[in-house]
Amino acid sequence: MYLVRGVYATSLFILMCTAWLIVAGTQVISTIGDMARFGSILFQILVPLQLTLILFLSAIQSAAAVAQEKDKNTFILLLMTRMGNAELVLGRLFASLLQVMMLIAVSLPILMLTTLFGGVAVEQVLWVAAVTSVAGLAAGSLGSTVALWRDKTFQSLALTIMVIAAWLGGWEAIGWILRTPLASSSVDWVSWASPARAIQIATQPMLGTRFPLELIGFSACGIVIATLLNAWAILRVRAWNPGREVRPQQPEFSDDRSEAADKQTATAGELDSGAELGPMVVRPTSPSRPVWNNPVLWREMKTWAYGRKIVFIRLAYWLLALAVLGASYYLATSEGDSFEEAGVTIPLLARVLGPFYLASLVLVNALAVTSITNERDGRALDLLMVTDLSPKEFLFGKLLGVLYVTRDMVVWPLILAVVAWWLEAMRTPELIYLVLGWLLMCGFVTMLGIHCGSSYTNSRQAVAVSLGSVFFLFVGVLTCMYMMVSFGSFQGQLTPFLAFIVGGGIGLYVSWGRQNPSPAILLTTGVLPLAMFFVVTSFLLGRTMSVFLVMTATYGFATTAMMMPALGEYMIAMGRMRLQEDE
Repeated sequence: MYLVRGVYATSLFILMCTAWLIVAGTQVISTIGDMARFGSILFQILVPLQLTLILFLSAIQSAAAVAQEKDKNTFILLLMTRMGNAELVLGRLFASLLQVMMLIAVSLPILMLTTLFGGVAVEQVLWVAAVTSVAGLAAGSLGSTVALWRDKTFQSLALTIMVIAAWLGGWEAIGWILRTPLASSSVDWVSWASPARAIQIATQPMLGTRFPLELIGFSACGIVIATLLNAWAILRVRAWNPGREVRPQQPEFSDDRSEAADKQTATAGELDSGAELGPMVVRPTSPSRPVWNNPVLWREMKTWAYGRKIVFIRLAYWLLALAVLGASYYLATSEGDSFEEAGVTIPLLARVLGPFYLASLVLVNALAVTSITNERDGRALDLLMVTDLSPKEFLFGKLLGVLYVTRDMVVWPLILAVVAWWLEAMRTPELIYLVLGWLLMCGFVTMLGIHCGSSYTNSRQAVAVSLGSVFFLFVGVLTCMYMMVSFGSFQGQLTPFLAFIVGGGIGLYVSWGRQNPSPAILLTTGVLPLAMFFVVTSFLLGRTMSVFLVMTATYGFATTAMMMPALGEYMIAMGRMRLQEDE
């Protein structure tokens, strides 16, 4: 509890010091205006980063908390107690959001330090805290409501992630269509429902006003959304639970009940009279289904292992992908196909395709980690370990099964890449690099999910570490890129980022190798942050081939480092879990 808060505040402070070292090493600061400009840019970097983390943590923590109760069948016991619906819903929600709200509280002193540089008012810091808290409450309420509604963990996580992505992207699209500039005198009504636009307004100079209408409107709308979601969950929690997938199935009786009763009576009479009966033959009511040599892969591909409602998950993803496809076509055919910042030209398509690719990787990773945690919570892994199923069959069965179930999340980004190439938004070598790199990243996040799910005894902790690692690797890279293009020249900036790189490597090793340490994982976590820094620099310099080669080598080795121990033995945290339960 206290370690997470300390690490979060320290990370923000290290990020601030890194930005100062970049500015001091590349520019001459001689006036108060230079200091104020630095404080304003730094504030605009830290605040969106914190909003992204809070939205992610709030939604995932609240959804995983409820899903874990359902996976262990303890939520049914809560329904049998004298607790009311409001206590069940709000108690679990506020308990999940306690850690998140404490992160916002510990970030306030760090954000207040930016006011010492100038360019940032105290009122802005307070409004940022209010907007972030309301957005976290709304996202947490969404995750809790979806998890109470659905029975499977992956369904809850996937629906929550896609709804948040549609929430952010949809209002950004509406704002783009309306073309309302942030600096205009008219009220930006889109910011009332969009946390991204509300946080942008909060980071802009407020021109002497302490009560901006946009931020007041967003706070009110966010509280209303959270209230409606929780009210709906309170009213329907006992109607949704227990769900149909966990209810015991009723046996099928014969239509002629009297005939069945006569047979039972006759059999009982024969037993009483001492008559000898022939061997009893049990005939199956339906033909058995042939199982493959790898039953794990057969279960993943031929059964509804993750619930029948996963069809709606795929349908929702298709709708999101079609929306991204339309936006990509519009941006690729428009006149302004790129924007320039600090002398670096970045395509506008990256603003649409980048978040979609990240959301797809998160969904694949979520299914991979829940494919392990669900079986452990359901006590199915105990049975697998006493069979003749080898670790190799189990691992590759899970890997291929997860990629098969999430085939839409793997194929659609490839389709979008081909469409961007067809619209001449990228060249043929860049298309090849993107396709091969995407397939590699899908394999990496799948293996990462299985590794985290096998290493942690607590399912919620496994989900948080797995999804958090994906967010750290990609959101951290985005933050690094934004800092490099915002503070001028990005050549020779390895020294300012050294503390950030070392801290990131230590954090990855603690997350990935603490439970199952190995020299390969130690080497991976030490090289990966440094390689990502090189990738960012090469991308900004236009060296796409260097980006592809370094990412292929780094993430390929990381995937192999997590795969090799699992091939040798079952790396499932079962014995430790039993010892903890016995204590």
